Amino acid sequence: MTDYTSGDRVCIDIPDKQDADHDRYHRQKGTIVEVLADDAGQTTGDERDSFLYRVELDDGGTVDVRWRDIRPVPNS
Repeated sequence: MTDYTSGDRVCIDIPDKQDADHDRYHRQKGTIVEVLADDAGQTTGDERDSFLYRVELDDGGTVDVRWRDIRPVPNS
């Protein structure tokens, strides 16, 4: 079961400033355009890790992230 689906608006949330992706993606907003599956959940023991979310960012780029790196964008 995934936390998010295609079409969901999300904000990238990478609070660790030491993370290589922090400066580039933290606080960027976008829309999930695809949900991919892999076997990472078997390695980590957390089923949610088996899903990779492809996010089309508002600036036109795309990034693939796990559930822990995104948050829903609140309705405004």
